[in-house]
Amino acid sequence: MKRLETNRRTFLKAGAATAAVGLFAPAVHAQARTVRVGYVTPQTGPLAAFSEVDQYIIDGVLKAVSGGIKSGSRTYNLEVIVKDSQSNPNRAADVAKELIIDDEIDIMLVGNTPETTNPVSTIAEIEQYPVISSLAPWQPWFIGRQGNPTDPSSWKPFDYGYHFFWGLEDVIAVFTNMWNQLDTNRMVGGLFPNDADGNAWGDPQVGFPPALTAADFKLLDPGRYENLQDDFSAQISAFKNGDCQLLTGVVLPPDFATFWTQAAQQGYRPKAASVGKAILFPSAVNAIGDAAENLSSEVWWSNVHPFKSSLTGQNAGEVCAGYEDATGNQWTQPLGFAHALFEVLVDVLKRTDDPRDGDAVAATIAATDMNTIVGPIKWDGANLPPFAQKNVTKTPLVGGQWRKGDNGRFELVIVDNQTYPDIPVASEMRPIS
Repeated sequence: MKRLETNRRTFLKAGAATAAVGLFAPAVHAQARTVRVGYVTPQTGPLAAFSEVDQYIIDGVLKAVSGGIKSGSRTYNLEVIVKDSQSNPNRAADVAKELIIDDEIDIMLVGNTPETTNPVSTIAEIEQYPVISSLAPWQPWFIGRQGNPTDPSSWKPFDYGYHFFWGLEDVIAVFTNMWNQLDTNRMVGGLFPNDADGNAWGDPQVGFPPALTAADFKLLDPGRYENLQDDFSAQISAFKNGDCQLLTGVVLPPDFATFWTQAAQQGYRPKAASVGKAILFPSAVNAIGDAAENLSSEVWWSNVHPFKSSLTGQNAGEVCAGYEDATGNQWTQPLGFAHALFEVLVDVLKRTDDPRDGDAVAATIAATDMNTIVGPIKWDGANLPPFAQKNVTKTPLVGGQWRKGDNGRFELVIVDNQTYPDIPVASEMRPIS
């Protein structure tokens, strides 16, 4: 896997579908080699909120390594080539091919839901290119890419892909811990779309159904729906008839806004609505308005997480404050994980003899043992089933609710930390009024 080295000064065009970021340290320009990194995220489309932080993160990373990345006697410059998946799995696969074939990258980074991570990771695996991925639960990422996702005996580890995030077992524990703080009938309505996330969350073997039964909850699953719906009357009717005092699901932001508005119109108001994906972002929650009060979600990362960046030394609160000062936007959870993707990248490059040797780079990723802004990253197989131990490492997860602050905007407040007590709780779980 030897590619011709190129030295091209390029730049990130804000809002462009594809762009590149180049960095050349003047003191080492003549002798330094350039490592080309492909980065695929949904810059546009219904998943675009996940990528709002990308420009800020890339600018900060390039500043942090402005003197070059040193590995032994060598110094590497960094070039980041950004491609927009347009929130479309087919497009994600296409741009991954472009990065490998046309842009001649050395290593791939990808994040932001299975619709992006899965096709990109699959292309990288086929082409034998190392890829580091995150921001998708590990089950959809791993199981969804198997030749037969319904047959565990056929599942095999990957040779080039390494993923860090939490799993469905963690989000189920977080949600049930929050629900156990409330007095309910333990009936749960499941809102699961027909996509990689929804099919994994609703899977009768590895998803919510068996885990909720084991925790003494009952799940009412009215079946899969297609993304970007404009009518959720069937689901709302099922949840009302089933007296579902609890609601869960993994929903696109525009779909949940539609569902929640129609639920209010049709008289359905659960005591808790703990939903993945849809209400991760302040922009989505603020768009819902007052009806978003006490909506709950998993919290992957926040401004009170007790971790520091290996690149900048900043703690989580400082990273969030810096982002808000620079952009005028509220911090979002992907901020930490996008930063951590580049932390792992830089750490790997510091330990890599030849970034153009894909097999060696993959082995170096596998040997990672570091602390990042989202917590420890180490592919040691801890707390994972045997089939996933090579390719996955898990990060902490807690639970939070959205509350309107004195400034009139919604803030994410951590209300349950039983799954990771080192992350502080600020309040108790409150029912939706």
